[in-house]
Amino acid sequence: MDLQENIPLAPLTTLKIGGPARYFVRAENESDIVEALEYASDKGLEVFVLGGGSNILVADAGFDGLVLQIALTGVAYDPFDDSMLVTAMAGEDWDVLVKSCVNSGLAGVECMSGIPGSVGGTPVQNVGAYGQEVAETIETVRCFDRLTGQIVELSNPQCGFTYRTSIFNSTERGRYIVVSVGYRLTRGGSPRIAYKDLAERFDGDEPTLHEVRKAVLEIRRAKSMVIDEQDPNSRSAGSFFKNPVVTAAQLDDLRSRFPDAPSFVFGDAYKIPAAWLIENAGFRKGYRLGNAAISTKHTLAIVNTGEATAADVIALKNVIQTKVLGQFGIALQPEPVFVGFG
Repeated sequence: MDLQENIPLAPLTTLKIGGPARYFVRAENESDIVEALEYASDKGLEVFVLGGGSNILVADAGFDGLVLQIALTGVAYDPFDDSMLVTAMAGEDWDVLVKSCVNSGLAGVECMSGIPGSVGGTPVQNVGAYGQEVAETIETVRCFDRLTGQIVELSNPQCGFTYRTSIFNSTERGRYIVVSVGYRLTRGGSPRIAYKDLAERFDGDEPTLHEVRKAVLEIRRAKSMVIDEQDPNSRSAGSFFKNPVVTAAQLDDLRSRFPDAPSFVFGDAYKIPAAWLIENAGFRKGYRLGNAAISTKHTLAIVNTGEATAADVIALKNVIQTKVLGQFGIALQPEPVFVGFG
């Protein structure tokens, strides 16, 4: 285990914001994970598990504990009759894996092309985009259980997946550290065309997996949702707010006041686009508060204009939430994990 001290965290995040970690360990194998956790326990240190840094906001004071970056790599492909079990270690780059699966003719993750971050974060947030989410293909999640000190394998139902939620970020938050994820993908399967932007682009045609991946990347780039060092709008944590899920009664109430409010069926409930709420609460693209701003291309993203602090981002978040709640009676919930805020 290579234990380091006072390591800046901002460069390890897509927002490029935040202070240092008091202690830092980059785990390249399971032994590193065990040793780091033992050290933290002996010293009475809080532990934060870091993946690709794409969905976090680090406090300006940093993290007064041990940051454990999961960097285990490797991918295994196990074929079955009409499917392939793709088992990827938690430190693998997510989009590199998606590209590899598409190139291999494996359907099930193509609409999630271009999402920044690592494999280990996908089951935690139940990552999804453009009508697809990882809960649909995850078969098993191999984890280190901090409660028992053992490696365990959780089945899909045991992960408790719902919209942008799992046991890993809710009921069992902090208990499990993802080591690898097994995805059951369809060999020679058809791509998913469920999202409006994709359906309109292909207009009834039957695209290939490659064509869908290319289209998703183009749509995401147009919204600065693909990491690009030359694009200041991509200095973000992606979509900062979740799309609120409301009941039929809540939707009826909303439409009694705002007849044009859009919605999407979500099981027995409905999702309201957070971007619509933000825009109709009076926030335009490019709206700025301090050195934090709403993206000029995508209302859901809060961006670092170059010198933003975590305090700037929090201030902008609070203003948006307060205005949306006051105008629509709907509480916006942030997507990123807040690190070091106490």
